[in-house]
Amino acid sequence: MSTPRPEIVVMKFGGTSVEDAVAIKRTAGIVAGRHAKGLKPVVVVSAMSKVTDQLLACSAAAYAGRGDKDVAFEISARLRSRHIETAMQMTTGDRLEGVLAVIAENFDGLDELLSGISALGELTLRTSDLVVSFGERMSSVMVAAAFAELGLDAVQFDARQCIITDNTHGKAAPNEQAIEAALEKLVLPLIEAGKIPVMGGFIGSTPEGVTTTLGRGGSDYTAALVGGGLHGGAIEIWTDVNGIMTTDPRICSDALRVKTVSFEEAAELAYFGAKVLHPATILPAVQKNIPVWVLNSRNPTNEGTKIVATPAVCRSPFKAIAAKKRLTIIDIVASRMLLAHGFLKAVFDVFDKHKCAIDMVSTSEVSISVTVDSNEALPAICAELRQIADVNYEGGKALICLVGNDIRGHAGIAAQVFTAVQHVNLRMISQGASEINMSFMIDEEDVEEAVRSLHKRFFTAPDENVFDVEARAVTVG
Repeated sequence: MSTPRPEIVVMKFGGTSVEDAVAIKRTAGIVAGRHAKGLKPVVVVSAMSKVTDQLLACSAAAYAGRGDKDVAFEISARLRSRHIETAMQMTTGDRLEGVLAVIAENFDGLDELLSGISALGELTLRTSDLVVSFGERMSSVMVAAAFAELGLDAVQFDARQCIITDNTHGKAAPNEQAIEAALEKLVLPLIEAGKIPVMGGFIGSTPEGVTTTLGRGGSDYTAALVGGGLHGGAIEIWTDVNGIMTTDPRICSDALRVKTVSFEEAAELAYFGAKVLHPATILPAVQKNIPVWVLNSRNPTNEGTKIVATPAVCRSPFKAIAAKKRLTIIDIVASRMLLAHGFLKAVFDVFDKHKCAIDMVSTSEVSISVTVDSNEALPAICAELRQIADVNYEGGKALICLVGNDIRGHAGIAAQVFTAVQHVNLRMISQGASEINMSFMIDEEDVEEAVRSLHKRFFTAPDENVFDVEARAVTVG
């Protein structure tokens, strides 16, 4: 299936966009607007806001033992009531009865699963995937019913029938070829029949039908996989902010909306701490050259941010500043072995063995320094590394990443960056080989000060073609 279908738009709505009846009705209005323009929406929804966290708390309480078993059922009962109350506010008659029956069936199944976890005293990643899948399974049923109640020809579709993955529970890898084939067979006929498929994001299944998840934030990934598999015209990520910002507005109140960024820039920002977008979202879109929009369901008239293949020309060297906290620097010193054949491979094999991703690498004649997410595997990683080198590690660090296009083409840019943060102690410095990022490590406690100083230096006179300068003028005014 390779025919482009520009009329298909995949619309992903996050938890805050489906958190209650008011939000779901607002979401329905957005979808209806796309449909009225002659587009063919495919809707991907997250679980209702905070539901995934509560489901995880359910399974953890059940696993903790008999003392907490009642806590698990109390959480489940509250979730059941929330879904029932929301359904009753959106649907009526036979449609309501149908939704209530599905809710009852699913929560009865959840309670049975929690009982099993408690009785066995075992909570595997496979079981955890099944528990958290209830959030998206329920939200997709309720949203589809609400859409139908409001006059949209919507139909709920179980994403597990088309999002085919491997069996790496907790963070499964999708099989894009199998996904495309399933979409063509099962979802495309619904679209061609004039219906609006509504499916849960984040969840998938193995070829054998075992439930999996794509990892936290995976609903974005689902949307991109569906958009890429259907060769659609656009992928829209609807959230509760106006798009990608020049930095976190909670740190800089004068942060600007970025009108357009490249796929590479957006992926870099997502990986290095910008929470608007899941990093993997970009990949299927890049492969099919499908534009991705980041939009605000609470402010649907806002233009949001458009993510495209080719970056827009910009006077400023940077488009945005991201910060990633809770990192650890690991220093590996081996004066006699660093240049020996195979040493670097031996080092990185240790990280690979523990599935620990490295954010930044810096080398000297006798040492290697790497930064990683602080996690429980660090003691084991360092213990293995000490068999071939001297190792020290230090937590409480943060990475500041400035992202833009052709950074190397701006003369003296490094001097400008380091002058702006000269009052902050820098540990490691890196300029990406892709020419789109400049990064450095600092103490976590210095993040806000560093970001504010950099933002003031590089976004005082922003390019109005790339940034929403008018919004700042209104705010300031």
